[in-house]
Amino acid sequence: MKRMGNLYPEIKDPDNLRQAFLKAVRGKRNRPDVRAFAGDFESQIRNLHDQLDQMTLDVGHYRFFHVWDPKQRMICAASFPERVLHHALMNICGPALERISVFDSYACRKGKGLHKAILRTKAFARKYPWYLKLDIRKYFDSIDHGILMKLLEKRFKDKNVLEIFSQIFNTYHTRPGKGLPIGNLVSQYMANFYLSGFDHWIKETLRIPGYIRYMDDFVLFGHDKIYLKKALKEVELYLYRNLQLVLKDDIQLNRSCFGISFLGFRVSSSKIRLASRSKKRFVRKFKIYEQQWFKGNWTMQELARRMEPLVDFTRLADSHGFRRNLIKQFGVTL
Repeated sequence: MKRMGNLYPEIKDPDNLRQAFLKAVRGKRNRPDVRAFAGDFESQIRNLHDQLDQMTLDVGHYRFFHVWDPKQRMICAASFPERVLHHALMNICGPALERISVFDSYACRKGKGLHKAILRTKAFARKYPWYLKLDIRKYFDSIDHGILMKLLEKRFKDKNVLEIFSQIFNTYHTRPGKGLPIGNLVSQYMANFYLSGFDHWIKETLRIPGYIRYMDDFVLFGHDKIYLKKALKEVELYLYRNLQLVLKDDIQLNRSCFGISFLGFRVSSSKIRLASRSKKRFVRKFKIYEQQWFKGNWTMQELARRMEPLVDFTRLADSHGFRRNLIKQFGVTL
């Protein structure tokens, strides 16, 4: 595929930076750092433009905190001006990465997402009798900066664009030359892109008939258990030799009719159920959100805003009984 060039003027264009601000500000307008940026808007936009124009990027100002969702993760949130920069960069570079994505990659892509991945999984479970479910050990921590830059060099020929990516990557390391911070827009795009060549290899070299990937979780489907066993060995070798990645030990190879644990759901050819851990997560968050409202820390509007995605997650599953029981217990309509 032809490499993209002459993108840098588009990235630093003030109109692109203003559009990036509008994306970065969604759901965060009341934060002090956002209000400070908005209160001096044109000056902040000029400052970002000048940084890009002179290649003097001020990056690496992270705020670290932990979440348990469902396991403990360290989130690395960039400063708000950096978030605007990330959006400006991906506004222009994102479409070039999108063009090389296979159809059945679902993370960080417009028109895709978790729900469509689950529905596609159900369709494949109906079509293929066997599945192989895999994911990667400490994925974000294991991404190699050198390999990632070589992959980007195959997509972009603009040296300034590559330099921006390099400067952003160099602000974070789990060990020398490794790791992307969870919680940043550029990290999400890069983590998805890092496996795009692997996707094509799965489809075009291994010729796996059914394949779903959502970030570092993926499922291979087929008619033959022995073939999937052989594919597992080849997948392990490819990931290590080409991307310095290692699979987790909890490999699942089973009949599709027994159901597939994937992305918080239990998916079979006939039903989509909530996984047990998703139910526990829902109840735990529900109680926390309700307490925030009872204590007066949140308005009803804030409670509704937080509850909406929580409830939407359950609607994809056959979970009416689960929601009905919560209504009985808490007296809240879901």
